[in-house]
Amino acid sequence: MLLSNTFFASVGDYLREERPANAPTDRVFVALKGPSRRRGLSVDGVDVIMRAARGRAGLERATCHQLRHTCLTRLREAGMALEAVQAQAGHISIESTRVYLHLTNDWLANEYRNAAELIDAGHAAELVALEAINA
Repeated sequence: MLLSNTFFASVGDYLREERPANAPTDRVFVALKGPSRRRGLSVDGVDVIMRAARGRAGLERATCHQLRHTCLTRLREAGMALEAVQAQAGHISIESTRVYLHLTNDWLANEYRNAAELIDAGHAAELVALEAINA
């Protein structure tokens, strides 16, 4: 799985600035407060973090799985080929990837406009070539 430089920079910042240096675990992410402080972050710990983040963001629902959907959708919207998104997601079927993505209407409209412009440009070039041949 490929990760962005921003991800590595963020993890580096966390390791330098937030993660307790004397944590008795080799896990990267540890609980930063509460009775499990300094121990490896558990699934329940991630749920606590997600609940707090939902509250700060004013969201009723947000899950780690929804974040995965959002990440893969943003990769596709940024121009990553569908097959590359499929590989990143670990999907066996390209159809699973298509269903997984939640592309916005604006993105789809922009993709259509771009394709239409390329088609129009191709037709214009064909017309110029035909005019040159007939001249």
